[in-house]
Amino acid sequence: MNLFRSEEHIRNWTQFEAGTDEGIISLNDLVKLFSGKYFRKRMDPDWVSHSREYVMDMLATLQELGKTGPFWRRPK
Repeated sequence: MNLFRSEEHIRNWTQFEAGTDEGIISLNDLVKLFSGKYFRKRMDPDWVSHSREYVMDMLATLQELGKTGPFWRRPK
């Protein structure tokens, strides 16, 4: 993960690849995503038994953030 000051800085980065725009996410959105149960509860002893529920929570957050395209889908 690379953190940049702005989207302009990302696009001016020498290693930026065209077509990866969908992966750009703001820091506020990252905080929201990583504050969900999937990440916040990962040290709970029953995390595995609740993991499907937590994944659904994470997917709902991604949808809320508008991150639903191919970049954000898990490979099969």
